[in-house]
Amino acid sequence: MIFQGVLLKMDSELNNEINYFLRFDNDFLNVNQLIGKTIKLSFIKNQCLNCSEDLEIFSQGYCRSCFFEIPQSGEWIMKPELSKAHLDIEDRDLEYEKQVQLQPHVVYLANSSHLKVGVTRKSQIPTRWIDQGAHQAMSIIETPNRYLAGISEVALKNHVSDKTNWRQMLKNEVVSESLELSKDQLVDFLPDEVQQFVLSENQLVNLNFPVNKYPEKPKSLNIYKSSQFEGVVCGIKGQYLIFDDDTVFNVRNNQGYVVKIEILN
Repeated sequence: MIFQGVLLKMDSELNNEINYFLRFDNDFLNVNQLIGKTIKLSFIKNQCLNCSEDLEIFSQGYCRSCFFEIPQSGEWIMKPELSKAHLDIEDRDLEYEKQVQLQPHVVYLANSSHLKVGVTRKSQIPTRWIDQGAHQAMSIIETPNRYLAGISEVALKNHVSDKTNWRQMLKNEVVSESLELSKDQLVDFLPDEVQQFVLSENQLVNLNFPVNKYPEKPKSLNIYKSSQFEGVVCGIKGQYLIFDDDTVFNVRNNQGYVVKIEILN
């Protein structure tokens, strides 16, 4: 069986075990069904997710020109505290920025490789937690816009990491901490203007990933440089396919590449 198309990050569905899907133009693939099977992954060409041209992918699935022009890759995406739509100030496209920034956002704590803090749109929960490979997560603040969530994260970053160690996460060598206790210890560090948005209830979410074998020494596959790769899929965690030889493939980091996936057995 063969699937071909431009890579987008895997869609996911929270269940007793996370379900993953790859979307192509005229087809979709239930990625969980690949576990235990040998697949061949081949690079075909580039296809920028914005202009669709066969240009070198610079970042986030976009060519260099698009990355520095379109609102979907504005600096406020990675740094929510730089959001300005609530002030009616445009970065690249005010209408788009209002649509994304002026909606409920959540600041959360998660156990991925270790305790971390993060920001996401409320509509992206639990997708954001799944993408980061967190096995536990909990919202601690819900704000009406991205800016307030951003300054909350900045305040908490002085006391807890905002990064995930991807190797440690994939090896499943996780350091779990009580999210409820961590919340109690951190809320006092939040700015006064967001204290009213602290959630009174603690709703802990547990996430279970479909992995038969975790890699001991994960080595990252760049399909653009490798051109082809063949191996047995033994799990999926975060946005990574895990192979039996400890190779891991970050689907999200390879967005914008047109690939062919052949299921060999």
